[in-house]
Amino acid sequence: MIQLILGNKGKGKTKVLLDKANTEIKVAHGSIVYLDKNAKHMYELNNKVRLIDISGFDLKSSEEFTGFIYGIISQDHDLEQMYLDSFLTISKAETPEKANAILKTLLEIGKKYEVSFIISISLQADDIDAELKGNIIAEL
Repeated sequence: MIQLILGNKGKGKTKVLLDKANTEIKVAHGSIVYLDKNAKHMYELNNKVRLIDISGFDLKSSEEFTGFIYGIISQDHDLEQMYLDSFLTISKAETPEKANAILKTLLEIGKKYEVSFIISISLQADDIDAELKGNIIAEL
C-alpha cells in the first residue's frame, strides 16, 4: 500500500509525515523506517523510528533507489512502514512520469512484502496517474 502527501515545496508535507510516523510508532507491531535526503529531522522523530539519511549512499538512478528499497526490506523482516520524505530527490525521479512509474513499483513491492509506503512528494494531484489518485491522503 502507498499513501501520498502532495504539495509544493514549503507547504508542510514533512511536518505531516513526521507527525504520522511519530503517531504510528506507538501502535506499530513491526518496525518503521524513515528515508530522507539528510539527517536534519533526526531529533524530530521518535527514537524507535529508524532514520536513514539516503545522501550517504550515492544513488544515481531510480533503479538504484528501487534496489535500495529491496535491500532495506530484505534486512528487516518485521518492516511494517516506510516513510519517504523529499520523494522526487531521494528516488531520482526527474519527471512526474518517472515519479508515477516508481510509485507504481512501490505499490507492487508493498503488496508483495506487506509494507506500507507513506510518501511526501512535491507534485499536485493533476500530476498523479489516475490509478494512484485514490492513494492521496493529503494535498497541501
